[in-house]
Amino acid sequence: MNAAMSDDPILFSRDGHIARITLNNPTQHNALGAAEIGCFCDCLDAVETDPSLRVLLLTGNGESTFCAGASLKQFRSGDMSGELFSTLTDRLAALPIPSVCALNGNVFGGGAEIALCCDYRIGVDDLRLLVPAARIGICYPLNGLQRYVDKLGLGAAKRILVASEELAAQTLLAIGFLHRIVARERLEAESDAFARHLAGPRAAGGARDEADTGGIARGDLDSAGRGPAGAAGTQSRDLQEGLVAQREKRAPRFTGE
Repeated sequence: MNAAMSDDPILFSRDGHIARITLNNPTQHNALGAAEIGCFCDCLDAVETDPSLRVLLLTGNGESTFCAGASLKQFRSGDMSGELFSTLTDRLAALPIPSVCALNGNVFGGGAEIALCCDYRIGVDDLRLLVPAARIGICYPLNGLQRYVDKLGLGAAKRILVASEELAAQTLLAIGFLHRIVARERLEAESDAFARHLAGPRAAGGARDEADTGGIARGDLDSAGRGPAGAAGTQSRDLQEGLVAQREKRAPRFTGE
């Protein structure tokens, strides 16, 4: 998991409080076989066990494709299964820190769900998305179906998964799959700046936890049952620093405490 080893299909590095995972097999459209999924999960292990990390930034190498999803060749050989792929998407979706996906190119198949598992998605303005599972007779996993409906709504989920529509970046922005569209030459700078923004105040992680697991997403927020992350955010040193910085009209110097 060394970013300097550019021949590795999955690259991992740390930059301050930011973890970076890069899909690094552009000649195969960054498709994921069983070995790549294992390496990806190892990277997530490293993120989860490092308390200094506050944000994950996920992207792909190459200018054509962010990710083509699971390797169809390995599906045919039996080395890949929907259950194995779901292990990765469930892990990514449950990551305890905010995640940003910088979509460097087109998104196909399970690659769309990998992006959807992240909290924020920034894409290049000429990307397109296509999930052809229904066209080729693949039964999409139930947890993946639920994820699409929860995040995009039933109508958008049916367009992507049932009708297998090919959608352009502007449409993906309109339905909420993308949060921001940028010119290709600005993707790295914009996604890096946004990740650094999220890595600032400690409260960002707590707010993300509350939104995902505290009931907001389900429409049944229980203020009496707020999680520990949310409670910690109201008592943190970062909060005190933020209040002082606002009063003194300067940029806050957050430490994550």
